[in-house]
Amino acid sequence: MTELKRTLGWQHAAAITIGSVLGSGVLILPALTAEVAGPLAIVAWAFLSVLSIPIALTFSRLSTRIPHAGGILAYVAQAFGPALSQAMGWMFIVMYPIGVPIVAIIGADYVGSVVGLSLWPRLALAAAILLISVLLNIRGVQLAGAVQLVLAGLIAVVLVVAIVAAAPHMHASAFIPFAPHGWHVIGTASVLIFWCFVGWEAATNLSEEYRNPERDLALGLIVAVCIVTVLYLALAIVTVGTRAYTGHMGLAPLSELVARGFGPAFSSLTAVLALLITFGTVHTNTASFSRMIYAQARDGHFPRILARLHKRYQTPVSSLLLMGILSLVALCLAGAMRLQLQPFVTVVSVADLAVYIVSLAAALRILRDRGSRLMALSSLLPCVLVYAASGWIMLVPAAILTVGYALARADQLRRLVGGENR
Repeated sequence: MTELKRTLGWQHAAAITIGSVLGSGVLILPALTAEVAGPLAIVAWAFLSVLSIPIALTFSRLSTRIPHAGGILAYVAQAFGPALSQAMGWMFIVMYPIGVPIVAIIGADYVGSVVGLSLWPRLALAAAILLISVLLNIRGVQLAGAVQLVLAGLIAVVLVVAIVAAAPHMHASAFIPFAPHGWHVIGTASVLIFWCFVGWEAATNLSEEYRNPERDLALGLIVAVCIVTVLYLALAIVTVGTRAYTGHMGLAPLSELVARGFGPAFSSLTAVLALLITFGTVHTNTASFSRMIYAQARDGHFPRILARLHKRYQTPVSSLLLMGILSLVALCLAGAMRLQLQPFVTVVSVADLAVYIVSLAAALRILRDRGSRLMALSSLLPCVLVYAASGWIMLVPAAILTVGYALARADQLRRLVGGENR
């Protein structure tokens, strides 16, 4: 059986996680959630920040208990059987061409708004982001980890500069009234914000490729949680405190934060930041999803061709090419339909919530020690509450899982009947 190379350390785990979690949400969601909830949005950011700690540590313990390239799918398979795991695999295949291309579009839109690109050139830039990521991942996960290490550091530095530059321009009056739209909108804000806190499992999906998975993953995730939490909370506070969200419902507020501190001439630098952030997010998610599909194919749940490894680099080349094809199709549809981002951000966030709920439920069955089970439970219950706050959109991932589960059971029955006939 072919095996993946063990070349990664804790620095890669931290960088891959930061690059996956600290993604495109920083470009749009601090302002968008402030528009929805006012200063109350800061409470939602704090809530999701605290929730991320037990989620990240739960995934770390799951990955050391089950070091498998399938990541979440492997955990669900052990806890609830292969049928539900296959259904989750279909969820990723359906949601990848929605979620990851949206990230690339956000970065391309941000650059386009600065240099004046029309729709199709922006989509061409988004396609370039996606294809470069696929090619780098084919080249090898070690290179992907090294690239991510550099990108994560640059993103964090630029965000710190923007936060520090804008902080002196905050005013206490910007926080009054604290809940202008009522306290009930904290649920809506939390659903949107969850987009920013997805990706804690990204590094664990590469658990077969760490030199010391138990040490490297735990340490890397702890470092990532601390850095991401501080940056997200600080960014949310200065966005509200400077009223950078007033009159904006898209990508401009981060540019405005930079302009407040250094002047309008420097705001164009956020286009570079947007490219770094979106490429980092696309890059790690492409690596993560391709490993999930590879593992499912290797185990016989998806077509065997998707388990093919590159002869030289030993990377899941067929799965990566599938990711690239699906992404390009999604970009063409986005251009043809001129889609708005907010509804799709919400759908993907709710789908991610559903995945986390099933995964954390699996952790309750897999992890035996009391501390781990308590940590999983303290993650699961808040996720269920946020999921319930999404309203009718919660039916979308539920429907995908139901159809995927039915397909998996039918496949199991076909295999059983085929075996009996032989």
